[in-house]
Amino acid sequence: MGLTKQYLRYAASAVFGVIGSQKANIAYVNLRGGERGRFVAVAACEQVFIWDSRKGEKILILKGQKHEVTFLCPSPDGVHIAVGYEDGAVRIFNLQNGESNVSFNGHKSAVTTMNYDGLGARLVTGSRDTDVIVWDIINECGLYRLRGHKDVITQALFLKDKNLLVTSSKDSFVKWWDLDTQHCFKTLVGHRSEVWGMVLLNRENRLLTGSADSELRAWDINYLQEVRTLLGEPKVKKGKTLLDDEDDDDEDDEDESLEEVRESSRILSCKKAGSILREARDRVVSLTADARARVVACHGNDSVLELFTVLTNEEVQRKMTKKLKKKVELFLFTAEPVVEKMLKDEIVRLTNIKASAKIRWVDCLSCAGGELKVALLLQNNTIETYSLKTSDKTPAANKTARLTLAGHRTDVRTLAFSSDNLAVLSASGDTVKVWNRSTLQVIRTMACDYALCSLFVPGDRQIILGTKSGKLQIFELASGSLLETVDAHDGALWSLCLAPDQRGIVTGSADKKVKFWEFELIKDEGTGQKRLTVKHTRTLQLEEDVLCVKFSPDHRLLAISLLDCTVKIFYTDTLKFFLSLYGHKLPVLCLDMSHDNTLIATGSADRNVKIWGLDFGDCHRSMFAHDDSVMFLQFVPKTHLFFTAGKDRKIKQWDADKFEHIQTLEGHHREVWCLTISPSGDHIVSSSHDKSLRLWERTREPIILEEEREMEREAEFEESMAKGDAPVVPGETEGEAAPAAKKTVETVKAAERIMEALEIYKEENRKKEEHKYACESAGKELPPPKPNPILVAFGNVSVSRTELIELEVSLLVLPFPYVPELLRLFNGYIQQGLEVELVCRCLFFLLKIHFGQISSNQMLLSVIDELRTNTLSKVREIRDMMGVNGAALQFLQREIEGKEDVMFFADATGRLADKKKKRRRRERAVLAIA
Repeated sequence: MGLTKQYLRYAASAVFGVIGSQKANIAYVNLRGGERGRFVAVAACEQVFIWDSRKGEKILILKGQKHEVTFLCPSPDGVHIAVGYEDGAVRIFNLQNGESNVSFNGHKSAVTTMNYDGLGARLVTGSRDTDVIVWDIINECGLYRLRGHKDVITQALFLKDKNLLVTSSKDSFVKWWDLDTQHCFKTLVGHRSEVWGMVLLNRENRLLTGSADSELRAWDINYLQEVRTLLGEPKVKKGKTLLDDEDDDDEDDEDESLEEVRESSRILSCKKAGSILREARDRVVSLTADARARVVACHGNDSVLELFTVLTNEEVQRKMTKKLKKKVELFLFTAEPVVEKMLKDEIVRLTNIKASAKIRWVDCLSCAGGELKVALLLQNNTIETYSLKTSDKTPAANKTARLTLAGHRTDVRTLAFSSDNLAVLSASGDTVKVWNRSTLQVIRTMACDYALCSLFVPGDRQIILGTKSGKLQIFELASGSLLETVDAHDGALWSLCLAPDQRGIVTGSADKKVKFWEFELIKDEGTGQKRLTVKHTRTLQLEEDVLCVKFSPDHRLLAISLLDCTVKIFYTDTLKFFLSLYGHKLPVLCLDMSHDNTLIATGSADRNVKIWGLDFGDCHRSMFAHDDSVMFLQFVPKTHLFFTAGKDRKIKQWDADKFEHIQTLEGHHREVWCLTISPSGDHIVSSSHDKSLRLWERTREPIILEEEREMEREAEFEESMAKGDAPVVPGETEGEAAPAAKKTVETVKAAERIMEALEIYKEENRKKEEHKYACESAGKELPPPKPNPILVAFGNVSVSRTELIELEVSLLVLPFPYVPELLRLFNGYIQQGLEVELVCRCLFFLLKIHFGQISSNQMLLSVIDELRTNTLSKVREIRDMMGVNGAALQFLQREIEGKEDVMFFADATGRLADKKKKRRRRERAVLAIA
């Protein structure tokens, strides 16, 4: 058997160049020992970056898997942050160590909003699938799914003092939910278009909503249950008094029950209080408030952030008193004036903040001394922070930080590697940056025109850019200065290629010309030193726009792709026509030649890649490469392997000899514009419309193509299995409330693990019985049978390792024949006191979903009776033990506080606050000296 060709795997190494993704919001976070309002969290594709706004540095990276981050929500205690993803998953990260130990999977599509309750014990999530799910953080499980909206959920808020939830959606409705009964008791229909955001104000007695117009609508909330309780309203029957006789007919009973239902649904009333006009005329993009609900920030699709302040009752009263005095002075001899309190007297415009670009997301934070900090995530990959004093009469916002260095403002359209593999060049519509490949730090940033192509000049001291306006720009890296701008073409300069002899370049443009240039050193008139320039030597006139040009490695041929879907090949020395490669149905956007001058590969907008021979121009193979246009193609140096990048967000590696697809590099979340391969072939850098640059490294791991195809088929099968019909709970009807978790590949695998564990348990019991019978027959003790190797590997414990969040759905898809054996196992576990809480949870869920079959099975009656007795006794024992322990801890606390005459638990908190105050004083002193 011959030795198969070995391929080495390329793996993702790092993501850089993105400061903040536009899909997810920005949020202030607290890190241990850090100043309040100093750190902000933003999404960076599938990761979350924590930035230090003062230093402009990345402090922490929360690594995701493969789906894009869509929402961030810090916990009230500041220790954790909830991250929602494009596939509907939610993960809870610890901000101290960056690890994620809790994950929820219940939504079918992207998470659009999240919020914690006041204690941080529950999390509500809304999604594009129109569902709202409430999760229990402590027990790591879903509580329930709330259905009722018909479009994307835009906001979901807990009411702190009441077990209520309010949600808004693009279906123009605001719904109020009673979480005790899990039903919608009120729907607000006062909006004519989508509700894009809302906040609760005035101690949750007012709701402010933002819609698709220029109004912010305010709604007064009156809690009717509280009113009835305070008034002491007696519960009497309709038309009766307390002295009436108790015997009533059936008709009166029906009237009474209807009245009780009607009264119970009236938890609160919501009445429109007025509206506030914004300066912007378009829809509300983001609407948020600070933690104390004293400042409201909103913005549209422009660069202006509008800030409003919510006055307290005392401030409103003082304002109304001043108005009344003015009216008394004006109408001194007339009747007593009356001043009505209006909405504009309670919510006052604070100021406007003009950002440097269009705003995408905003977050506010109130600090000590009436200082308000505002963080803005802009649409051009920039973060800006502002600070202002809300107590000032005319507050002015001061820009405190602007994070721009670590990324481009627009998409990167061209990349290049230096000859020593250490530096990477990236150029966009306004800047060109040079990065250190190993540290991923920016070495140089230089302003340029809209760049379309680039390269390092031999020696890596200068770079050359081709721009959309047809100019060649030459930069020197040492000084970061523009040496010269050459008017090279009359149209967009699409392609640039270094000559193999490294003495010049060739350029191709939309003006239908290909020009040849030579490097030349001239004396600078200003400095008197020699500098690099390019000298035009020859021009090749063509009939169509030039899209790409490439020299053959031996400098013999020049390949030119044209807008007429053909590739023309000319001799370099005489510029005589040699070959025409035709066959693509749409223009060829990229091409490259192999190192041995035998092959040329072309990628086209028709989604195909064709491999041609350079001897006769014959097409060796045409391959369907991507699901959208092929944007870039390049051979790996000194091989016949090449990479292609497409608008389908994928990068693929191919073998030009065997015409085989080797591997797919998935990671980008938008169209991939270009890539570059290092001269050693060990590194790849790619750029995308998602503003990110990705570094890929060649590993030592070999790729076996059969295994790769098998893994792809398995992934497709698992994905289709997870998309199957959701399991149905017997007896449950489709309503507003439903189970929170969903069927996934993990839940199916977890159910299979439970079945496997039960089978092993049965087999071990059978072995024990056979061994016992053999010992009795032989009349002596025989050696025990060998245990199952799985039991040996897991420490001789036959408990299936299932995540808590997957538990309910795993039990739901578990076939009923396994349930009786599982109930017997639960009985044994409870008797031994093993995992009583977890076993009770599983037991109650199984009884709920299989109640009919279990109750009708005579064989299980004794098991259920034993379970009832054992469960009650064990739960009582645990409850009593917790009560005793709690009382003992309280007793110890009182003893220690009495002896030391200090507050035991409050002492450490006070010391920490004193330390923070001292540190702030020192920092202010240092800043004052500086």
